[in-house]
Amino acid sequence: MRWRLMAAFMAVTFVVVVVQDVPLGNYLMQVERERITTSLERDAFLLAGRSEDTLEARTGIDPALAADTRRYHRASGARVVIVDADGTAVLTSDDDQSSAGASYLSRPEISAALSGQITSGQRRSDSLGTDLLYVTVPVLSGESVVGAVRLTYPAQVVTDQVHRQLRMLWLVAGITVLLAGIVAVLVAGPVTRRLQQLRRTTEQLAEGDLAARTPEHAGAPEIRSLARSFNRMADRLEYLLRQQRAFAGDASHQLRTPLTALRLRLDSAADLVESDPDAARSTLASAQDEALRLQHIIDALLVLSRADDAGTAPQQIDLAEIARTRVEQWAPLADESDVRLTVTAPTAAPTFAVPGAAEQIIDNLLDNALAVSDPGSTIEVTVAPVAAADVVDLHVLDQGPGLSPQDCLRAFDRFWRARTDTEGSGLGLAIVAQLARASGATAELLPRTPNGGLDAHVRFRAPACR
Repeated sequence: MRWRLMAAFMAVTFVVVVVQDVPLGNYLMQVERERITTSLERDAFLLAGRSEDTLEARTGIDPALAADTRRYHRASGARVVIVDADGTAVLTSDDDQSSAGASYLSRPEISAALSGQITSGQRRSDSLGTDLLYVTVPVLSGESVVGAVRLTYPAQVVTDQVHRQLRMLWLVAGITVLLAGIVAVLVAGPVTRRLQQLRRTTEQLAEGDLAARTPEHAGAPEIRSLARSFNRMADRLEYLLRQQRAFAGDASHQLRTPLTALRLRLDSAADLVESDPDAARSTLASAQDEALRLQHIIDALLVLSRADDAGTAPQQIDLAEIARTRVEQWAPLADESDVRLTVTAPTAAPTFAVPGAAEQIIDNLLDNALAVSDPGSTIEVTVAPVAAADVVDLHVLDQGPGLSPQDCLRAFDRFWRARTDTEGSGLGLAIVAQLARASGATAELLPRTPNGGLDAHVRFRAPACR
C-alpha cells in the first residue's frame, strides 16, 4: 500500500505540474516575443529620429549614425536596415555594408512603412534560412515619409530563451514530483503500520482470540476512529459470545431437570396405567406440571434471546401511561391474591426505550413482586421524573421477604433464584436487565427498610439528555 500511495501522490503531482507548466510555457513564449517586439519598436523609433536629417538631406552616410547602428547590432543582436523614400538601403548594420544600395521595396514591411504604417511580426527569411521577428517604422519629416527603419531579430533566440526558462521549470517540476514521492512515503508509513497492526488484530480475533484489541491513541484521526470502532465491535462480539456460551450452559443445565423429571413421570405413568390407573393419572398430572414448567422456561429463554439481540434504536415513549396501563392489566390477578396494587405517576413522563421494553420490564417486575407478596400486602408502582438529572425513575415496591445486598446483585444473573421451591424460571430479572441495557437505562434491586421488601428500580433517560 505504501508504494501504491507514493505512486498515486507522484502521479497526481505530475498531472498538476503538466497542466500548469504547458500553458505557462506558451504564455512565456508569447510574453518574450511581445517583450522583444516592444523593445525593437522603441529602438526603431530612436534610430528613425537619428536618421531623419540624413535621409532628408540625402548627403550620404552619416559616420556617427553608422557607428551607432553597428554598435546597436553588436549589443542587441538585431540587424538594422535604413532605407530612403525610394526603398533603397542607405545604411545597414553589416560591417561591410554589402547590402547598402540594394532595393528593399519588394519587402512588404518596407512598403507598408514607406506608406506611413508601423508593422511588426514574424516571417521566414529565404536568404537567411530562418524565421525573423521584424519591426519596421517610417521616418517622418513633418508629414512626409523620407524613409524607413527595419529591425530584424532571429526568432530562434526567443525560442531558446523560453526553452531555458522551461528547462528550469521542468527541473523544479521534477524536484516537486520527487518531493511528493518522499512526502507520500513519510505520510504512508504511519498509516500503513497502523493498518497492518489493525489487520493483525483482526486476524487474531478471527482465530478466536477474543481479548485482541488495537491501540486507539495512535495514527491519524480517521485511523483512531477506525480503531475505536473495531474495539467496540470486538467488545460487543466478546460479550455476545460469552453470553451465548453462558446461555447455552445455563439453558442445558436448567432444561435437563424438568426434562428428566418429565421422562421419569411418564415412565412411571406407563408402568401404572394397568395396575393403578388412579396413580397413573396423578403421575400424568405431575408430568403436565413439569411440561408447563418446561414451557415457561423455554418462553423466558426466547424472550431473553430477543432482548440480547435487540438492535432497535430507543424511541420516545410515555412511561407514565405505560405504567398505568400495565397496573390496570395486572390488577385482577393481584385481587385474586388479595394483594393491593397502586400506581403513582405524573400526567406524562417522556423517556427513551426500545419498542416494547418498558412493558416487559414492568410485567416482569410485577410478576416477581406478586410471587413474593403475602395476602393483604401492597405493591406500589411509582414513576418519578428527576429534572435535575434528566432521567425518569421507575420503582416497583413490594412488602415481601426481601433479599440481602449480595443477593440483590446476583438476582440479575440468569437462572438465579433466592429459593428453589418457587415456580419461577430465574430469567425475569435477567430479561429486565438486558432490556434496560438495550434502552440505555439501568436496573437495580434495593432492600427496603425497616419493613422489609424490595425496591426494583429502573432509571430511564429523559428526552432532555438525548
